[in-house]
Amino acid sequence: MGRFARFMLPESFRKGVPEALEMIPGGCGLDPTEYLARIEFAMELANIASEVTLKFFRTSAYQVERKSDRSPVTAADKGAEQAVREAIAKRYPKDSLLGEEFGSIGGSNDFEWIIDPIDGTKSFISGVPLYSTLVGLTCRGQPLLGVIAIPALGELVLGASGCGAWYGQRRTEPGSDDPVVLERCRVSSVETLSDGLFLTSQVDNFERRGAEDAYRSLQESAYVSRSWGDGYGYLLVATGRAELMVDPIVNPWDVAAVAPVVIEAGGKFTSWSGQVDLRAGHCLASNGLVHEEALRTLVPYAGR
Repeated sequence: MGRFARFMLPESFRKGVPEALEMIPGGCGLDPTEYLARIEFAMELANIASEVTLKFFRTSAYQVERKSDRSPVTAADKGAEQAVREAIAKRYPKDSLLGEEFGSIGGSNDFEWIIDPIDGTKSFISGVPLYSTLVGLTCRGQPLLGVIAIPALGELVLGASGCGAWYGQRRTEPGSDDPVVLERCRVSSVETLSDGLFLTSQVDNFERRGAEDAYRSLQESAYVSRSWGDGYGYLLVATGRAELMVDPIVNPWDVAAVAPVVIEAGGKFTSWSGQVDLRAGHCLASNGLVHEEALRTLVPYAGR
């Protein structure tokens, strides 16, 4: 595979950062320069991880191992996360850090990076280009900013509190290596699930939560349902290409990046209980207009 695209923020984004900080309670102790630096660093981390994964994607240069929960892991997962961890430790040594492969490291301030360099390892090992790289940053436990990158497709979406959501995709014309300037993106305006696209990562996870009836209900209600899941599904919601994404089983590293992206795109992200909780173990993201309709189906299964 080729290299991941280079992305940059437009001048309009940079000019809006001071006003954006005013919308964050207490500003998380950041000034505009520091906030912008952290946003750009999150994009850099996504690029670092994406580059590592692309060196392995659709090659025979790795073996698939099984973790204790039988989920797959590869040298690409571990190498990408290690590269990201080293970059964070060098740039922000006082920040906390949580990653899927190597656990957590405590910090001494209010910030925590939550990362998953390959979200969708099953897609990755199958040679399917829908796996994602997720980089999230929380402040005092609340989502602050997130980046979803789709390395093999050259797509990236960024959401930063108060700044909106911004999307770009690499150019396909030969010889074009100029940075891609991100453009503002928003969720769709579809008002009912009967006209919408419903996504999930893995259908049998509904059964594992005892919520198979909830899946059938949502599938029957939706105009179209597909399993274009993991981070890619949330990117589709944030860019207006899908209306609802539901996951019955998630970890913090699966959702810390996607929550601010969807919210800043004008959508909603909650647990099945209706709260913004990155550690609830289940979630749904929507364009906002179909959220309550979906929640009515999911709330009875939130405690299972």
